[in-house]
Order: sequence, then C-alpha cells, then structure tokens
Amino acid sequence: MGTLLFHIFLVLAFLLADVDMKGTPKEDELLIEFPDILPEEKVVEKKQEEAPEKNSVDNSDMANRTNIASNKMATKNTTKSAKEFFDDDYLKEVEAAKRLSADVNKQLSKKIVDINDIKMPVETTEGMNPDSIKNVIYSGESNIVYYLENRYHRSLPIPIYLSQGGGTVIVDISVNQQGKVVRAVPRKNKNIADEQVFLYAKAAALRTVFNTDYKAPSLQRGSIHYSFVAQ
Repeated sequence: MGTLLFHIFLVLAFLLADVDMKGTPKEDELLIEFPDILPEEKVVEKKQEEAPEKNSVDNSDMANRTNIASNKMATKNTTKSAKEFFDDDYLKEVEAAKRLSADVNKQLSKKIVDINDIKMPVETTEGMNPDSIKNVIYSGESNIVYYLENRYHRSLPIPIYLSQGGGTVIVDISVNQQGKVVRAVPRKNKNIADEQVFLYAKAAALRTVFNTDYKAPSLQRGSIHYSFVAQ
C-alpha cells in the first residue's frame, strides 16, 4: 500500500513538472479594425431609391420629347386629309391616262401607208434618143434631178405632188447593171416635218429604172433629188 501511494505521488510530481516546463499557454489576441465612420443604412437606401427616380425622370422626359415629335408629325400629316392626298394622286393618274390616250389616238389617226400601195405618175423615155434624155425633170420649185454617171432613166416615178408637206429630199441609190435600183436611203432633213415626204421619195426611187449598162459597176452609186411643193 505504501509503495502504491509512493508511485502515485511520483507520477503527480512528474505531471506538475511537465506543466511548469511547457509554461502556461498564452491566448493570441484577436484584433478587429473598424472604420472611423460607418455609412448609415438609411443613406444607402436613399441612394438606391434615388437612382430609379432619376431614370424615371429621364424616361418621362424622353416620353415627353417623343410625344412632342409625334404631335408635330401628326400636325404635319394632318394638314391635308387622306382624301385630299388620294384625290391628288387620282387626278395625276387621270391626266396621265388622258395624255396617253391622246397620243394613241394621234398615232392611230395617222394613215399608215404601204410603200407598195403608193400610186404616182411615171415619166418614161421609151422610143427616145438617149442623147436627148435629160436628168432634170420639170423645173422651178417642183422638180426631180438625179446624178448617176453615164446612165439615164427609162422609167422615173414622180411623187412631188403627192404629199401635203414640202421640201427637198435627197435619196442615195445603188443601181445594178440592169438598171434596177436595189437600194434607196433618204437623207434626213430637219426642215421637213411631214414624214410622208420621205416615204414617197423612197418609194419613187425604188421604182426608178435606168438603162442597162454591163460596163457599169455591179452596184453603181448615185442620188435622186426630189423637191416637193407643199399643197
């Protein structure tokens, strides 16, 4: 029993000695820093509330501006009613239709002449001495003159009294060796308003027949001048 108590005291002594050696544990200090001035919650809430108010003011301002622009546009658009706009467009279409109709009627009123249906007197030299045949038919304001070297006409239609309009038309021609006019092109003349004059001149030139000459070029070029007198 004494031995047991001795050992117990000995263990307690060692434990107490160990505690002294390690020292009493010290607790670390916990430092918490606080700012000098903390924002109040009410101020934050106020700022948060003010932001939507600003947006609402901006939105309302924009809405007012939009309304002003819309009202101005509405005022501008309503200066004339929709019916008035429709009437203007309708009248324009009617006027355009009238002009088109007038142009069509004007064109239809013009008699379309077939070159093959044109009838005209013909000057012939059948039985005449070639040396006595001249290249000038008639004289004065109404005449026909042709220029074709070393050739003379056998048959020469005369269209100068067929047209209502007057003026001189020069027709360039190409004549083969047999004396037939195979090509006739009237020259433009801005002083002649009646288009029928050119048609008559071309028809007369194509019906013109010259003498046969196998020594002539295969296509001999020349011209016929028609002086029309206004009727």
